[in-house]
Amino acid sequence: MTDESENADIGTEDGPTPTPGIHHVTCVAGDPQRNLDFWVETLGLRLVKRSINQDDPGTYHFFYGDAEGNPGTSMTFFPWTDLPEGEVGAGQVSRTAFRVPEGSLDYWEARFDERGVDYDAREERFGETVLPFRDPDGLPVELVAVEIPDDDPTTAWTAFVPESAAIRGFHSVTLWLDDAERTKRLLGTMGLTVTGSESDAATGEDRTRFAASGPVGKYVDVVETDRQGSSGRGTVHHVAFQTPTDADQSAMRDAVASMGLRPTQQIDRHWFRSVYFREFAGVLFELATADPGYASDEPLDELGERLVLPGQFEDRRDQIESGLADVTIPRSDAEFAANRAD
Repeated sequence: MTDESENADIGTEDGPTPTPGIHHVTCVAGDPQRNLDFWVETLGLRLVKRSINQDDPGTYHFFYGDAEGNPGTSMTFFPWTDLPEGEVGAGQVSRTAFRVPEGSLDYWEARFDERGVDYDAREERFGETVLPFRDPDGLPVELVAVEIPDDDPTTAWTAFVPESAAIRGFHSVTLWLDDAERTKRLLGTMGLTVTGSESDAATGEDRTRFAASGPVGKYVDVVETDRQGSSGRGTVHHVAFQTPTDADQSAMRDAVASMGLRPTQQIDRHWFRSVYFREFAGVLFELATADPGYASDEPLDELGERLVLPGQFEDRRDQIESGLADVTIPRSDAEFAANRAD
C-alpha cells in the first residue's frame, strides 16, 4: 500500500465544496419482478420509490435504500427486459459495494447459500473484509464489513434482514478505466483525496482509493484495465455524487466544465436535481442535490407503495400503467399482518 503523500499533487486546495460522497448508483436490470424480489427480500433493502424512467416512460425505475431513503443509500434500476446481458469493462463502474456491520458476513454467506445467490470467497482490501456476489442479472456487488457508529446517518430497514446485518448505505464504487490519470485529477477537483493503493485481485493492476468527506458512500476506487465491456443487463448505468445544494451543484458543474468536460444543464428529476457528464474515460457521472428527497411526495411509512409519476407524466397515467408489467412488492410476515389489520 502506498502512502497518500505519493499522490499529493492530485486535486487542488481551491475549488467547489467537496462532495460528501455517492448519492445513488443506477443500474440496468432485466425482469422487474426478479429484481424486486432480490433487492427487497434477499438483500433486505426498502423499496423507497416505484416510478418510471423519465427518459423512457415505458420502463420502470425502482429505487432501493435504507428505511428513510437517505442520500448515499439508494441503488436504482431500469428493468429493460429486451436488452442483452452486458459485460463489465473499461469505462464502467465495475463494482458497487455496500456497508454492513462488522461480524455480519457469516450471516450473509448463510443467507446466500439458502437462497442460491452466486458469491465468491471473501477478500481483504485496505484492511477491510469484502464479500463479492452477483445479483440475478449478473451485476457485480460487494458487501464490506465496517463498524457502524452510533451516530450513523443511515437507518436500517429490518423487514427481511435484522439490524445486526442490515445494509447501511454505500461503501464505494470501483471504476475500471483504460487511462486513469485525468479521472484521478477530476476526483481531486470534486474534493476526494487519495488514501492509498494496493494490488487489485481481479486485474492484477494497482487499485487506488479516493475518499470523500462524508460518512456514507465515501470511497471511489480506481483501477486501470484494457478489458473490453458493453452496456446491458447486469451493468451500472451511472454513478451520482452528492452536491447537496443548488449552489454546491452549480460550483461543481463549473469546475467540471473548466477541465474540458461537457456537463448538462440542471435537470429536475422530481426527488433531486441533476447534472450529467461523462468523465474522461467514459463513465457517466451525475451530480445530485439532497432535496426534495424520496419522502417529498409520499408519507415516509408509505414509500414505494404506489407508482409515483412525476408531474409531467401524471396526465398519461392510464397509458403508462397499461404498458408496464404487473409486479408484486415482497412483504415480510409482519408487513402483511399490518396491512391486513389496516
